[in-house]
Amino acid sequence: MIGVGLLGAGFIGECYADALDDVKGAELVAHYSRSPERAAAFAARPGRNTRPHETMKALCEDPAVDLVVVALPNEVHLEAVRHVAAAGKGVVCTKPLARTGPEAEEILKVVTDAGIWHGYAESSVFSPNIAKAHEIVEAGGIGDVLWMRAREGHSGPHAPHFWDAETAGGGALLDMGCHTVESARHFFGKDNPVVEVFAWGATLAHKDKTTGEDTAIALLKFAGGQVASIESSWVEKGGMQLRHEFVGSAGRLVTDTASTPVWGFITQPVGYLVEKADADTGWVYPVPEETRAYGFSQQMRHFVDCFAAGETPLETFDDGVVVNRIIDACYRSMKTGRWEPVQHRA
Repeated sequence: MIGVGLLGAGFIGECYADALDDVKGAELVAHYSRSPERAAAFAARPGRNTRPHETMKALCEDPAVDLVVVALPNEVHLEAVRHVAAAGKGVVCTKPLARTGPEAEEILKVVTDAGIWHGYAESSVFSPNIAKAHEIVEAGGIGDVLWMRAREGHSGPHAPHFWDAETAGGGALLDMGCHTVESARHFFGKDNPVVEVFAWGATLAHKDKTTGEDTAIALLKFAGGQVASIESSWVEKGGMQLRHEFVGSAGRLVTDTASTPVWGFITQPVGYLVEKADADTGWVYPVPEETRAYGFSQQMRHFVDCFAAGETPLETFDDGVVVNRIIDACYRSMKTGRWEPVQHRA
């Protein structure tokens, strides 16, 4: 049994904790939060039996912890990974790996120098819809994939720290575009690098909350000639949008992860419906078993299985570094209004 320690007890920490309930070979044994109140609330959940720790260092040094999952804000990732590496434990870090490419490179250097196992928690490539589409593509179902369009949108982040663009490292593009950038790499091939990008972003609806972009569009050009168009939005009411379209030389595929067979009109609140629902009455579109629909459960099962077997997972910190470099180039393009090269370094 793999003992898992969780750094962070906010929304994504809760998602990861729920996902770990689906993993037979793992047990969540310890948790940490920067907020004592949140740590207490996390421990009080029915069925939870985790040991709270007052510091990241203490959790990482807990002998019952084999694998540490980092579910903290962007600006804390480097510090957290340093604690994990010092304790010699395996580590999974939520997306994005860092705020910038250079910071991501430093995080990768920390785990490489320490020789520890690492996984990059990019859930989109593990979601059932995307996994099935990838299976069809790999089998040649739509021929050569030529073009991809992906969109992720909602009405804005859960927590205040996301809105602080200077501290978080960016706005909607960094927060959500990291998903669709990695989806594109997943389908077009990681040995087929993004060579240049063109991007636009603006703060359309939330100027009172953030200096970061709440809307962004980016074009990614791959070395093989393929193009991905990705859209990220914090201005859309009514719940999540998670859509991918793939066009190949012999067909096309569409996935819509946020679509749900359960919908209706309700006049009385019934509790939690779906992430970013924005309303609890009227027309509602709840997504059953969100942690599975979004790929969190499958992701954690994959990481635990690979860690236990000593195998390299599908997503590592190397991938997180590449994603951060691509997004850096997108931010440069937003400023210059030109196509910008992606700086791939050894």
